[in-house]
Amino acid sequence: MSQSEIVDYLVIGAGVAGLRAAIELANHGQVLVITKESLGESNTHYAQGGIAVATEGREDVALHLEDTVAAGDGLVYRSAAKMLVEEGPERVAELIEWGAAFDRKGSELLRTREAAHSHPRILHANGDATGAEISRSLVAFARAHSRVQFAEWTMAIDLIVEDDRAVAVDLASADPEAHASEARRVSAHAILIASGGAGQVYSDTTNPAVATGDGIALAAQAGAEITDMEFYQFHPTALSLPGVPRFLLSEALRGEGAYLRNDRGERFMERYHSQLELAPRDVVARAIAREGMSPEPDQSRPVYLDMRHIQGIDLTQRFPGISRFLAAHGLSLHRDLIPIRPAAHYLMGGIRTDLDGRTTLAGLYAAGEAACTGVHGANRLASNSLLEGLVFGARAAKAMLADPSHERTVGTSTTPQTTPLTREDEASVEALIGQLQSTMWRTAGLLRDEQALRAGLNERDAIETSLARITQQNKSNRRIFEAQSLLTVSRAILLSSLARTESRGAHYRNDFPRRDDENFNKHSIGTGSQIRFESW
Repeated sequence: MSQSEIVDYLVIGAGVAGLRAAIELANHGQVLVITKESLGESNTHYAQGGIAVATEGREDVALHLEDTVAAGDGLVYRSAAKMLVEEGPERVAELIEWGAAFDRKGSELLRTREAAHSHPRILHANGDATGAEISRSLVAFARAHSRVQFAEWTMAIDLIVEDDRAVAVDLASADPEAHASEARRVSAHAILIASGGAGQVYSDTTNPAVATGDGIALAAQAGAEITDMEFYQFHPTALSLPGVPRFLLSEALRGEGAYLRNDRGERFMERYHSQLELAPRDVVARAIAREGMSPEPDQSRPVYLDMRHIQGIDLTQRFPGISRFLAAHGLSLHRDLIPIRPAAHYLMGGIRTDLDGRTTLAGLYAAGEAACTGVHGANRLASNSLLEGLVFGARAAKAMLADPSHERTVGTSTTPQTTPLTREDEASVEALIGQLQSTMWRTAGLLRDEQALRAGLNERDAIETSLARITQQNKSNRRIFEAQSLLTVSRAILLSSLARTESRGAHYRNDFPRRDDENFNKHSIGTGSQIRFESW
């Protein structure tokens, strides 16, 4: 039997943006935070490199702004970037006050440099576990607040819209063995989507399994505009070993002087960018692809990250998490060439919002990777994402508090009774998800063209038809829900990539290799199957 309840504020997602918003909201009302798995299981938790913040005065803030704009390849919304770098120091100071322990030398915060930064401004924690420390401190601070409640292993399966306003969400258990019939409806004064990215839409990704684009899909299906979905950042350096998941090898490794080498032992970045290994991520990722990757796996050539020449740094101490993972596979940063390849890492696009997290649907807000303010443009500057979550999570919460009051009523969930999936159904769903991931990697990955993108759309539509044969029998579970989210996100990526007939930032078209400012110095806006371009 379905249940219903009313809270003041509902937050979908417990990464840095969702938790920062919840803390702000809890001073003014009851907050329910839902997370698809246990607290801490988010992209935030797995962020290695650090958090970029200009802590050395006005000149540093100005340089951080220019670095962010330059990395975004002409598409950064400067007002958003200005808020990010100017409000960032206060948000980070607040985080430290709440218990986040960044690495120090004595009393001084340690800073490192990463790609496309003109100055060392990256704070890190426990060497290469910055996201985990930020997540730990925010979770602890939020848990201590009496008006923050958490619903772990819970997913939002439907966004309820009445009179053009988001008023409630249907929730269900995220236990893979549970069924959507267990849904309950929660009504709220305002709803925030901070559910993170969608890296699982690709076969090769640094993202955890929970990153299936659920919040973006919910908003899109409810009629909210989504934007810049063609801009998916591929991290240049993920560990590439047969049978081993793509493990992120932090940008900070290159910040400490790592070289990239091809299968002939040559450093090759001088052929692609003057900043060599510290070039923007999109440039480095495409360079690695051209040096080594092939559409046919058996024809790919190895590319390596090399730190054997580094002197004066104990790499095991500086990068303890990475070193432990490599050691488990017989590798050492000090001793070995580390095989790498790019992997899907961060979505610059998402649910379209203003600078205060408002979406185009009243009552619905978004922040963090699920949202798009234009702050990253076509290519995110390294380590700006954790800062974005803090700054725009707080801003969204303040806007939610100022949202005009409305009468809140709540009905019961309309989710129909469902029957369990058979083992054959479960295997079919997993196969369809795997097929979609492979299709997206092949047709909408690092290097794109019209023929491949159209083929990708056709393959995606066929996968959707196959999934419908299972769901039409009123069967559902978490993996079906995630498959449907991935299908929605993949369609948006493919349509936006087809519409942008130029190359810019993370979006590269082999058939349109040049940037076209005259026609495309604009953001793609998607509603349903329609794509238009607008300047902000």
